[in-house]
Amino acid sequence: MEISLAAEKIGQIGPLPITNSLALSWIVTLALIILALVASKNLKAIPRGLQNFVETIVEYLFNLVDNVIGNEGQTKKYFPLIATIFIFVICNNWLGLIPGVGTIGLHELKEGRNVFVPVLRSANADLNTTLILAVISVISVQIFGIAAIGFIKYSKKFFNFKSPILFFVGILELVSEISRMVSFSFRLFGNIFAGEILLTVVAFLVPLIAPLPFFFLELFVGFIQALVFSMLTTVFIKSAISEH
Repeated sequence: MEISLAAEKIGQIGPLPITNSLALSWIVTLALIILALVASKNLKAIPRGLQNFVETIVEYLFNLVDNVIGNEGQTKKYFPLIATIFIFVICNNWLGLIPGVGTIGLHELKEGRNVFVPVLRSANADLNTTLILAVISVISVQIFGIAAIGFIKYSKKFFNFKSPILFFVGILELVSEISRMVSFSFRLFGNIFAGEILLTVVAFLVPLIAPLPFFFLELFVGFIQALVFSMLTTVFIKSAISEH
């Protein structure tokens, strides 16, 4: 058994290498698109079945975000991004726990060693995925802040020359914004990758029964990590659109 920190390459499209984590993220994206199309087809005033299920989730997330932002009009502006982040992250977290993900693959010869390469791997167990999610989140916060209060007022959060103390505080704010990318990406990556290793090791040592408690634990962790990522994004948006 070998645990790889980096996602393994399973194919290539032109100059673009296809990794097992990228493949699973594409599957999640396609599945969510199909789900959205099916759920929004033939909408009814009194929802039933799949439409009711999807609307319940969306309504719960909307109320959660609205409780943080505190303004329904503003919530409607930022909700699509926040909800997309939450749903994408949690689906990747949970699909990464499906039997076969990380365990079905091929054996390849690398550097004279026979190495097992899984066909699919949790997208959030790849630092590239969590980093780009963090970059999207942080950059979106800046754009929303500038759009809400104007470029001049927003830039004064970081570059204020009224006094040395305010200037120093502004630099700290700037460093804090940049460090969010690191904390966002490593928090999500670390928790999901650690859970993946835990399940792999337990399943290898004591198969079948022993991994079950850890499996349910990882379901909970996957939900919490998606909630934390999206709610922190919401809090940062609320801070960015408010004049200090």
